Amino acid sequence: MEVPEIERKTGIDIYATPAEGIGGQLRQLPEDFIVKEIAEDFKESKDGKYLILEMTKRNWETHHLIRDISRALGISNRRIGIGGTKDKQAVTTQRISIFNISESEIENLHIKDVNFKILGRSNRDVGLGDLVGNEFNITIRNIDIERDELESRMKLTSNTILEMEGVPNFYGIQRFGARRPITHLIGESIVRGNIEKAAIDYIAKAFPDEPEKTQLVRRMVEDTRNFAEGLYRYPLQLRYERAMMHHLHVNPDDYVGAFETLSLKMRKLFVHAYQSYLFNRMLCLRMKKGLELNRAYVGDIVCFKNQQGLPDTSKYEYVTENNLAGMNRLLRHGRAFVTASLPGYRSDFAFGIPGDVESSILKEENVPLEGFKVPDMKKVGSTGQRREILLKVKPEYTIDDDELNPGKLKANLRFSLPKGSYATVVLREYMKTDPIKMG
Repeated sequence: MEVPEIERKTGIDIYATPAEGIGGQLRQLPEDFIVKEIAEDFKESKDGKYLILEMTKRNWETHHLIRDISRALGISNRRIGIGGTKDKQAVTTQRISIFNISESEIENLHIKDVNFKILGRSNRDVGLGDLVGNEFNITIRNIDIERDELESRMKLTSNTILEMEGVPNFYGIQRFGARRPITHLIGESIVRGNIEKAAIDYIAKAFPDEPEKTQLVRRMVEDTRNFAEGLYRYPLQLRYERAMMHHLHVNPDDYVGAFETLSLKMRKLFVHAYQSYLFNRMLCLRMKKGLELNRAYVGDIVCFKNQQGLPDTSKYEYVTENNLAGMNRLLRHGRAFVTASLPGYRSDFAFGIPGDVESSILKEENVPLEGFKVPDMKKVGSTGQRREILLKVKPEYTIDDDELNPGKLKANLRFSLPKGSYATVVLREYMKTDPIKMG
């Protein structure tokens, strides 16, 4: 089956399951995409500086909501702690903490499409380390195939996933930009030391899924470098591009300074996206060579589970002829995980057949490993990491008539994923459609 071109640009050019896709549409309603956070056990009590809440939001971007909560309470948004950001076009539930606030202030807080449930108090805030994963309840609508055929495709895909014990742990399209998959290209230019190209491409490279007016003004800036005109004509929502253009208008040719108008987290994201693209390519090639995702081979690098039961990629071990059987035993019991490379300037790579996969992608892409030091941009460099190649998941599904689209069917999928993974890499195996339709 042909993988959509937009996914190919992110390094993904293969499906793991043989069934035909069901097509369909995601997020026709926010209630079609329900996410509930799985968090570490949190010992709430009656005392503590932090008020702990369960927050359910509908159709809200997390950071915008945190900003509005802080304004409504008259406090700094730094006093609000979260375990992670959640999808906007969805109904999501997560735990948050607020420092030095009373229960009555929350009871009097009313924000449209947001519900707060007071859980108790604590002497520590909610943070990223508290997030274990997420439960998903997702409805795919507007499916235009016969019920028997839909059941057949859903069953074959689900059974294949169960046999593999999961799906390839790709980085989903969100990592690169759904309508404008460019972050990895910016990262590549940064790693190659071409900061000017990185800046101009981020500001001005047009993509076909953008509005026509946006494409036209991007091309104008790309061709003319007229940043003053760009500031006048760019849509206001393109605030990052506008910030960079403003800097370049005032400070011509200071491309490093233009990037420094963005947060350090965002600057790092570009380099991480390039690493993610290379990881996706390595994982695809591994699958094409017939290497199973749930099995270790001589030369592989495996990591082990941490106290949360999640992969700890900071500690790993090479697979050899001597420990091969033992490593595969640990894999079967969920105590070890096969990894692939997120390359950096201090990376360790696999050997044997898995090593050939990694080295061939590095050679084909002409990856300059020393470039990951990024000497021109402070704190943006990366030593490299490993990432598990199998995303363990056990989807369950039901099929029904689609009440919003008469004559069509809908499929409901329920599954849980660990933090740092993407629901879309599960959904793509069922839908096999343009990622734009996957929202």
